[in-house]
This record gives sequence, C-alpha cells and structure tokens, in this order.
Amino acid sequence: MQRRLILMRHAKSSWDTSAPSDHARPLNGRGRADAPKVAADLVSRGWTPDAVTGSDSVRTRETWSLMRPVVGVDLPESWDRTLYHAGLVQLRAASVGWPDLGTLLVLGHNPGWSHAATALSGRPVSMTTGNAALLVGAGATWADALAGSWALEAWIQPRDL
Repeated sequence: MQRRLILMRHAKSSWDTSAPSDHARPLNGRGRADAPKVAADLVSRGWTPDAVTGSDSVRTRETWSLMRPVVGVDLPESWDRTLYHAGLVQLRAASVGWPDLGTLLVLGHNPGWSHAATALSGRPVSMTTGNAALLVGAGATWADALAGSWALEAWIQPRDL
C-alpha cells in the first residue's frame, strides 16, 4: 500500500514565556500565523491528512489546533509522549499503533525530525520551525513502510508561503 507521511516540525514557539517547562512552551505570534499557512498549502497540494499524531507537547498540539480549521475535516488525532524530542527510532516504534490510513501528519521536534526526514528520503532535510517534509513510501503497515526508503515529494517552508 502506498503511504504518504507528512513529517512536520511544530510552528515557531515562544522562548519569552512563563511556561514551567520546555514541554509546556506555547507558540509565538509568527508560529500562530505560520501554522494555518502550512495547512492551506497541504490542502492545495492534495495532501490533506487522514489522521494526525505527534508529540504531546503544547506547541505541537497548538500547531495542529491552528491547522485543523483550515484542513476543514474532523480527523482522528492522538498525542504520544514518546514522540517528544524523538527521532526515527521512536517514530518507527510509535508507528506500530498508527491507523491503517494512506496519509498521516506527524508533528514533532528537532533535531530528530531533520534526522528522520534525511534518513527516510536519503536527501539532506533541515526541518526549521513549521517546515513539513512530504514523503511517499510503501508498505503493508506503517511499520513496514518506515523500514524502507521514501521519496521526498515536497518540502514546505512557511517563509515561502
């Protein structure tokens, strides 16, 4: 089965915050503006996800909450603590529980997301905040697909939108 993975780093977060931990940091103004732009670009490309998962941090969940109205579809979503500051190893482990759908948006952090996108695609990918790597692969399950190679179909950067 063909799989489409949208590996996206959360939108720009705030360092000027009273959040009690890194995990609790919210988005800043630029991040709140960028997230809907990325969502609109995904939709215009025909990359509307079938489900959303990712790190359970405040900034990843806030990124999706700003994207959701633009996507315009009520999607299944799940938030996974093991994907907080995770990389490809954790991504592969989490994929065992992912729904058997064609297009999945996974929100996370760096440096893990840059390493994962680079390893999967075989091309250097720098995931700055709000960037999304649109990857195409194949496998009977998500775990099977993530064990193989992927093609980087597109790379979205908010500054280009």
